Amino acid sequence: MEQEALYRLSRSLQKWILEAAAYTRTQIKQPLTVSTKSGPNDLVTNVDCANQAFLAEKIKTAYPNAQLVGEEGAGEVPDDWQQGLTFFIDPIDGTMNFVKQRANFAIMIGVYEDGQPLFGIIYDVMADQLFWGGPQLGIFENEAALKNAVDEPLQEGLICVNTRMLVTNEAHLQEVLYQCSGVRIYGSAGITFAHLLKGQVQAYISKLAPWDIAAGRVLAETLGFQVLQFDGQPISMMRKEGMIIAPKQAIQEIVTIMNGSND
Repeated sequence: MEQEALYRLSRSLQKWILEAAAYTRTQIKQPLTVSTKSGPNDLVTNVDCANQAFLAEKIKTAYPNAQLVGEEGAGEVPDDWQQGLTFFIDPIDGTMNFVKQRANFAIMIGVYEDGQPLFGIIYDVMADQLFWGGPQLGIFENEAALKNAVDEPLQEGLICVNTRMLVTNEAHLQEVLYQCSGVRIYGSAGITFAHLLKGQVQAYISKLAPWDIAAGRVLAETLGFQVLQFDGQPISMMRKEGMIIAPKQAIQEIVTIMNGSND
């Protein structure tokens, strides 16, 4: 995408996400319509659906030939998503936090062109923190440029993990815990990415759907993080899959431990 077109896309997505967030804040103290999807802890609300409809309409009007992948709805990634522009929308990331805490949730959009990361945006709605950018623009928190990731050994940093994986010790995750400085759990991929991008945590290990990872991947990779499956292979962006986001040294150590090669 040409630079001027990318600037227009950036300005538009920031404007639309802030408008969706303003609506979301008006609903914080209102009764919510809450339903479950795959299980009792997989929630969707009327606000999720309203935000997705609003963002999808704005994007399709401005980019009629683009493909949209949203959490609410079919939730399927088309086989030809690597052709042209594709927008991945997560209208409320951390819906359980939204319902129970009225905080610690985000709105996220990741944009890919011909399968390559182009632009990502994550907005922590209640903290008013906007993370945005991409390979051609750099990465920003609001208007402040963020620094590249610090490439340090695993023992030097905190990690964020999936709760269920940690409790069941899936893929030797508890062994990873013993090798790092400590664990933090935030209940939202977007909020976790905010801490990661600011250098407050070193790594993120979880199972994420395409709309959970799309925006964060663009931002994190631009700052020097790697995004890999548990076996060290590239992620597919086609389905929910286990993945690690970390700088080079830490991710190499984590992959080794999770694959049982640290005995």
